[in-house]
Amino acid sequence: MTVRAQKGRRQQHDHHQKELTDNLVDHIGLTHRESKALVESFFNQIRNALAADEEVKLSGFGNFTLRNVSPGRNPKTGETIPITARRVVTFRAGRGIRKAASDLAAEGEQG
Repeated sequence: MTVRAQKGRRQQHDHHQKELTDNLVDHIGLTHRESKALVESFFNQIRNALAADEEVKLSGFGNFTLRNVSPGRNPKTGETIPITARRVVTFRAGRGIRKAASDLAAEGEQG
């Protein structure tokens, strides 16, 4: 896990696929090959579903969806600017994740 601290911000933890596979090896007892295949398969399933324009719902974690990017606007004039059509992936955290984040924030304010 990579830990980064930015000025005026909390520490940020980046989890990489290798760290996820190592965690499966350490906590579940899978081999490195099995855990790597599991993690790759998991992310491939998410990618494939999004590529097929499907919403991905991970119960207790959150939802990944695709949305169209809205047209651009000139901030001075308010004029609509044509932008090449594209879609972006959005993530909405589930209730459990939001509660955990809220609890951490409250804990940080106290300590």
